[in-house]
Amino acid sequence: MTGRIITVAQQKGGSGKTTLSAHLAVSLSRLTGGSVAVLDVDPQGSFGTWFEARERTLGEDGTGLEFRTASGWGARREARSLARNFDYVVIDTPPKTDADAKPAIDAADLVLVPIQPTPVDLWATDQTLRLADREDTPAVLVFNRVPPRAALTGEMTEAIAKAGFESLSAKLGNRTAFASSMGKGLTVVETESSGKAAQEVDALLKELFSRF
Repeated sequence: MTGRIITVAQQKGGSGKTTLSAHLAVSLSRLTGGSVAVLDVDPQGSFGTWFEARERTLGEDGTGLEFRTASGWGARREARSLARNFDYVVIDTPPKTDADAKPAIDAADLVLVPIQPTPVDLWATDQTLRLADREDTPAVLVFNRVPPRAALTGEMTEAIAKAGFESLSAKLGNRTAFASSMGKGLTVVETESSGKAAQEVDALLKELFSRF
């Protein structure tokens, strides 16, 4: 049996893909005890920069993750190769064209699409969801960087349902703890395990497990 491949994709930049990818990978490793590989197919290399910071903080043998990079069609081949040896593979994709994201989406068992609760973000998300649909890969929206007590979040949830898109009920807030932990190569489940941000990540993972 091969491992699960989860691709984090969003055509719009600034959606928090790398933050979501990193937190997903670390939480999968910690909560399941399974082996996790992370694959960076974004030329910008933010995921790789985070992983290097993680090595400096925890040591090369203490990251708990396997890190790889790939580009273009090689992303699909690399992801499937990793899935033969790891329980989970998390892929961070570039906010670019269909050609860049397509191989990673095609290889995935599930696509997570981070979205901030604004109409502009929802408009930009449509292209990613349609690409996942063409590749016959299940895709679900994840609210990210959600401001506290934002009435717009409720409106966007209704708009998403009206458009026929699917979203997780678990949401990640707009919290400085996420950025602070990432700068150290860590995640909030490691730096503030009892904090609200970590609780949000745990809720997200539990909801994902129900899909697997």
